Amino acid sequence: MRLPPADSALVQIVDAHLLDAAQRAGPMLACRVGCTQCCYGAFPINMLDALRLRSGLAELRASDPLIADAVERRARAWITEHGKRFSVDLETGLLAVEDESEGGFEDFSADAACPALDPATGRCDVYAWRPMTCRVFGPPVRAVGETGEEGLGHCELCFIGASPEQVAACEMHVPHELEDKLVEEVTGHANGPGETVVAFALVHRSFDPASDDSLHER
Repeated sequence: MRLPPADSALVQIVDAHLLDAAQRAGPMLACRVGCTQCCYGAFPINMLDALRLRSGLAELRASDPLIADAVERRARAWITEHGKRFSVDLETGLLAVEDESEGGFEDFSADAACPALDPATGRCDVYAWRPMTCRVFGPPVRAVGETGEEGLGHCELCFIGASPEQVAACEMHVPHELEDKLVEEVTGHANGPGETVVAFALVHRSFDPASDDSLHER
């Protein structure tokens, strides 16, 4: 699998939409460095996210190997402590089908920090390459709920006391179609196949971008 060149365009679009939503929200959007509530627990990520994380870790290893080593150590420790919670194909690093739905993560420990989180600084060490779920968390984002109804959801720490109209005025638009297209380009199939979690993506060699041989030297 290769990280599509167009992923950089997707990231730029999403980041621009986030900045626009944040400017409209002003102080109602509480997200800031050191606010780490959304960095605990686990959630599924797609193959595009996984490849982006691995590419980012390679860049980090070249620029700051000490931080890259720390990220990998935390990822391996996370897998040792929490990995048995998930059914993972050891060859591919993918979650078993029964673990791919969001529902399978609802009861996961909220005390489990993401391995990308530096506990000393409260910063994400792979922030520039973080998954799309992380990029869009905080401002109001339109999604379809379990009952099939569409609505706006946002971080519970944000928009406290805001009216529905104020929340709607700060909606962040997400380019789902472009992301789906790139996932299909990566996997060869629409909507898949497979998902993983951040810890596995950071250390499982199947997510090394095939175009970068330097990742296979270690």
